[in-house]
Amino acid sequence: MRQVKSLLILSSALMMASCGQKPAEQQTVVVEEAPKVTVVTVHAENVPQLSTYPTTIEADIINNITPQSASRINEILVEVGDHVKKGQRLATMDAINLEKVKLQVTNDSIEYGRTKELYEIGAASQSNFEAITLAYEVSKKSYANLLENTILTSPISGIITARNYDEGDMYAMAQPLFVVQDITPVKMLINVSESNYSKVKKGMEVELSADAFPNETFKGKVNLVYPTIDPRSHTFPVEVIVDNKDEKLRPGMFTRVTMNYGDNYRVVIPDNAVLKQVGADDKYVYVLNEDNTVTYTPVKLGTRMGKKYEVISGLNDGDIVVTTGQTRLKNNIEVEVVK
Repeated sequence: MRQVKSLLILSSALMMASCGQKPAEQQTVVVEEAPKVTVVTVHAENVPQLSTYPTTIEADIINNITPQSASRINEILVEVGDHVKKGQRLATMDAINLEKVKLQVTNDSIEYGRTKELYEIGAASQSNFEAITLAYEVSKKSYANLLENTILTSPISGIITARNYDEGDMYAMAQPLFVVQDITPVKMLINVSESNYSKVKKGMEVELSADAFPNETFKGKVNLVYPTIDPRSHTFPVEVIVDNKDEKLRPGMFTRVTMNYGDNYRVVIPDNAVLKQVGADDKYVYVLNEDNTVTYTPVKLGTRMGKKYEVISGLNDGDIVVTTGQTRLKNNIEVEVVK
């Protein structure tokens, strides 16, 4: 803001009056007031090098329960959301073919026993005995496979996440009958910059946040570091797992995985000291000098920490930066510091 002070050049007027001359016209002198600013002294501190990666939760194991042949569904024993144990029965299918194959196994067993006795006393040829033995083994395997597909069991412990048929439906092999997922633990896949490849190790601890639980954080760890770099994105995949014993985290949830790559000793400044160059993404601050002038100073910023920024370059420990009143500033202008 400009203040206009009218100063009368009294000495000139008096001299002119003493000489009998008419006083000159009053002269106006414009004095610009120094901009008022507040400042803060910045210091270096240990800054955690954190990187956050958006991702989606996946089940640790997914099993599609699918009979090997089309048949009618006799009984559904579980529902979506049910927890099941490994080996637990999930459904039974039509057993008509099973009974036929079971009868064939019984007949083949009798024939095998009779031929074996004859072979042992030399009354049956070796080729005949081998043919009967093979037929018996084939029928037993057929029965075992058919039994497995008649009484459907879960191959893992987990939770039923899908059921696509009802009792009495003819299973048509278009979709799995059930989907069972193991969600203890859950896993996530993130893509990490190749610049951090040497820093990521199996077992490294991470933190996880989920939109579904905005006030909570979850602990996880690196389970797998893929050995190759994508030549286009220059990133590499990293698998992260979370124990998820309480089963809060569910497949499909949007999450953010935060990895800590250690600390850097860097200057930290308040966010209200940082200005953005118009028409560009460049950032700068005003640094206060001993003579109360300010210097336009470009800065390179790193991690944002609440209302503070890590400064990668541009400032030194102990510099004094302007935090308010920057709108009237320009390079080398004198300012008035207020508390």
